[in-house]
Amino acid sequence: MALHFTKKEFQKRKSNVLKSMKEQNLDALLMFRQESMYWLTGYDTFGYVFFQTLVLDQKGNIILLTRAPDLRQAQNTSNIKNIRIWVDKDESNPTNDLKIILEELNLKGKKLGVEYEAYGMTGRNALRLNKSLENYCVVEDQSELITKHRVIKSKEEIIYVKKAANLADKALDEAWKYTKAGASEAKILAEMQKVVLEGGGDYPANEYIIGSGHNALLCRYQAEKRNLSSEDQLSIEWAGTYKHYHSAMFRTIPIGKADPKHIKMHEACIEALTNCEKKLIPDNTIGEVFDIHAKTFDNLGYNKARMNACGYSLGATFSPNWMDWPMLYTGNPYVITPGNVFFMHMILMDSDSNLAMNLGETYLVTENGNERLGKQKLDLVVL
Repeated sequence: MALHFTKKEFQKRKSNVLKSMKEQNLDALLMFRQESMYWLTGYDTFGYVFFQTLVLDQKGNIILLTRAPDLRQAQNTSNIKNIRIWVDKDESNPTNDLKIILEELNLKGKKLGVEYEAYGMTGRNALRLNKSLENYCVVEDQSELITKHRVIKSKEEIIYVKKAANLADKALDEAWKYTKAGASEAKILAEMQKVVLEGGGDYPANEYIIGSGHNALLCRYQAEKRNLSSEDQLSIEWAGTYKHYHSAMFRTIPIGKADPKHIKMHEACIEALTNCEKKLIPDNTIGEVFDIHAKTFDNLGYNKARMNACGYSLGATFSPNWMDWPMLYTGNPYVITPGNVFFMHMILMDSDSNLAMNLGETYLVTENGNERLGKQKLDLVVL
């Protein structure tokens, strides 16, 4: 079994989590975030779409409760030794199986932290869990306990992030190669994803965003695909992904010729990104980064075209989203720390002129400032 990280790395992570649990007076933590399970044990699956939890108690015991299809998944990808299976059947309630585990660990009447902010923790699962644990133990929302450790990347993680950044750069080369009048958005997407996979990368945690014409103003993937016109605009947001670690980029590419407004918007994006880079340094808050982004765009007359956030943390994330905690918006008090990885996106969507301009890059926060991980030029490329 080949794990993505060294035994020493996993031991350090576990020790840090146990320390945080002790500080919060938690007797155990019930993990439902797949990101937490992957980071703590190496467990790699998309089985979290069903009820699944990883239990860690203050004594260091780790028990996974999952379904049969994920038994070997856990055995082959993680360091988890104790794996329990709940059985698929009509009206099955896996919280009953969880209760058995809690009994074994002598957790009745104790204080448990729960990751409620998790894609596998559906409303129904939360209701079942709460009902099962009612009058059994004290439950507290601890959705960010592990996330706050994950947000600072170790040296081993940074290696993967930089590999992801290299794959993102290669994907942009493919976008520039295949983007031209008459080209299919589907072909551009296929070539970008192909180079990432051929480079040893993974599928991203969410779809690449691609849109041209009026759809260039969208910030989400949608199913429509079209061929580029002789004069057009193409917006693409993508990420290189390696061992689930992401490094994202964003570009808008004018086709045929750039509208003069495109050029002005790109200049504004460059100015905003440069100003954000200067703020993205240790001891500043990420709220301050957003504020300089907003001030730059507002002073240039783009208040109505900009977004209310200008980026977010990146790391090892799973579907349906590569966005990680925390997000760059006004007032966010998170203090920037060496080892943080942030994707900063300068997004302008001008509905009046039906023009878009986007520029996004991923940065590693260092002791002395930050490092842009993508090595591609920031120039406006017209194809």
